[in-house]
Amino acid sequence: MKQKVYFKTFGCRTNVFDSQVMMSALKDYEVTEDEAQADIVVVNSCTVTNGADVSVRGYINQIERQAKKVFLTGCGAHTKGESLFGAAKVHGVFGQSEKMKINTLLSSENRFYEIGDLNYIDDAIVDEFVGKSRAFIKIQEGCNFRCSYCIIPFVRGDARSMDETKILEQVSRLAGNGFGEFVLTGTNVGSYGQGEGKNIASLMQKMSLIRGVRRIRVGSLEPIQINEAFREILDEPWLERHLHIAIQHSSDAMLRIMNRRNRHDTDRELFGMLHAKGFALGTDFIVGHPGETDALWGEAMGNLNHLHLTHIHPFTFSKRDGTPSATMKPEVNGIVASERMKELTASIEANNLAFRHQVKVPLEVLVESESDGIYSGYDQFYNKVEIESDEDLSGNWVTLEHYEVHNEHNMAKL
Repeated sequence: MKQKVYFKTFGCRTNVFDSQVMMSALKDYEVTEDEAQADIVVVNSCTVTNGADVSVRGYINQIERQAKKVFLTGCGAHTKGESLFGAAKVHGVFGQSEKMKINTLLSSENRFYEIGDLNYIDDAIVDEFVGKSRAFIKIQEGCNFRCSYCIIPFVRGDARSMDETKILEQVSRLAGNGFGEFVLTGTNVGSYGQGEGKNIASLMQKMSLIRGVRRIRVGSLEPIQINEAFREILDEPWLERHLHIAIQHSSDAMLRIMNRRNRHDTDRELFGMLHAKGFALGTDFIVGHPGETDALWGEAMGNLNHLHLTHIHPFTFSKRDGTPSATMKPEVNGIVASERMKELTASIEANNLAFRHQVKVPLEVLVESESDGIYSGYDQFYNKVEIESDEDLSGNWVTLEHYEVHNEHNMAKL
């Protein structure tokens, strides 16, 4: 009987894709979605914040007590792998570049530490996404930005793109297997094709011509990556009506401290144009970075009112050793940062509720899960929708013209 392997995936969509690649590469093991049945656990880790590191370590401690064999990979392998390996918390550590060797690595009787390199280019093709209704397509790896607070370029390497032919082949295979929604992901997804005369907009257009592709979502973009080529696809029916554009802050003084390339005036112009076209707009935002005074915070909140944000992925600043921000002063008191976080999230939640009340078009929902007769999924604006139905809607596309707007989601009955 084959041993059963459970994948615990932390962090971003890139890790979701990497976990699927590893599942597809297993030949002598059986993948299970039930942690309790697993003989082996592969922890695909995130290290973007201290909280992420704590979550990974806590999970490994918990699994260790269950006498399962544990392996660590992902970004955390580069920052915490050596200490966890030295403390005998894991049987093996391997970097992202080694993931296609997973079948051999899991078979190793001896403990190992194989961190690999940061110059690899993924060429894996997967045909299925276990337990997912949407398909995640990694199109690039690494980042050439050097934001003051960010550890990711040091654990993912510089920007490099996947081969276009392989990307399109993968989309074609997945579409043939019934997937209709595709989420493009990467460390800095908008840098796809950089230096190669290619761009993400052209790639998405080619994807849209593949039979079965119904909706294309794209991960976090930088403001400067919404260029003329991308603007030309904004009215395409297959493009999600939600864009996540990472600004990280809305005070120019803070953006300079963070070594960011965007500035509020150009962000305001961009977001205004997208709002006028009916897009829901999301962003990443760091609260409590060193140097964020009360005055700069007040300026930032005032500026946010002009950006029409409907979604937000906020972070409280997390000091990452080896980054410039780690030694910056003055630091922001944790209680102050917490209060600012509450103010920020309350503001965007109010925006989201207002946006959903104003939507005048039918909602196109891909149903992803079910619980007690309530089906859940996300519409084209990346808002959650719950549907009460006696019919089995699992994995289906549902068009809703009539629904109720609730505080945290929309609700419909069929």
